[in-house]
Amino acid sequence: MITYYIKTEQGLTTLNEPQIGCWINVTNPTAQEIEALTNLGIPYDYITYPLDTDERARSERENGELLIILRVPVFQGHNADIPFTTVPLGIILTGHYLITVCKVESDILHELSMSHTKTLTPSKQERFVLYTFLRTAQKYLTNLREINKTVDILEDKLQLSTRNRELLDLLKYQKSLTFFTTALKSNELMMERLRRNGMFVNFPEDQDLLEDVLTENQQAMEMTSISSNILSSMMDAFASIISNNVNSVMKLLASITIVLSIPIMVSSFYGMNVRNLPLADSAQAFLIILFISVLLTLIVFVIFYKRDWL
Repeated sequence: MITYYIKTEQGLTTLNEPQIGCWINVTNPTAQEIEALTNLGIPYDYITYPLDTDERARSERENGELLIILRVPVFQGHNADIPFTTVPLGIILTGHYLITVCKVESDILHELSMSHTKTLTPSKQERFVLYTFLRTAQKYLTNLREINKTVDILEDKLQLSTRNRELLDLLKYQKSLTFFTTALKSNELMMERLRRNGMFVNFPEDQDLLEDVLTENQQAMEMTSISSNILSSMMDAFASIISNNVNSVMKLLASITIVLSIPIMVSSFYGMNVRNLPLADSAQAFLIILFISVLLTLIVFVIFYKRDWL
């Protein structure tokens, strides 16, 4: 899908046809759409590189056209094998157009298209790139907070759990944090390279915005590292807790089995087919045997309770 945006007084407005200075947003393009983009003078490789989900964050310049690829976070659902992952987002800067290419529909681009920031205009391509970087770093922070909230809920469930389900859920979010760590590091290297090449030195506002971007990205990296370390330690601890919970359940069941076996053992003695059993001629034999069974059961129960076996 291809959408064209142009800056107006009301903000970004969609177009039916591309115009010079517009933003072309491309999401999972078809072969026909890719051909239409190449007819605008956009290199074919620049369009297809971001469609590779394993593409790393980097920048590339050819014939005066710049390709920037950064990794952006994507939420796939809490039931997915990896709830939060990252995908490449390509930003192509040409003399006439600013093009963004992504395999999936990105919340970051959607937020940019709905933004009413006055300084956000596709014609100022470098500043548009910086705003994309900034929204990406902020999106990482938002997703990290969501991960931490979910992990806290799972932590409460794990304290009384004897199953591996919650532990496996934690493992899914550990994978997400690993993807975030790798993506944020590669994004930072790409941004530092662009800064060393003097891309954002034309306006003082761009330099200030770049510092904000690097600060937000560094904060996201530190937060991801802390969350990953805590989650890793938590998984090790709760693996032991689950094992202890299982042992406690087995101990309780074994104790109950022993306690209940006392009256069964007493009654089995009097169920044997032998002569001259004690109390065989007594009219109160049943009540006496029942009392002895209950008394022995209570004695064993008290002993187990004092030893914390029940």
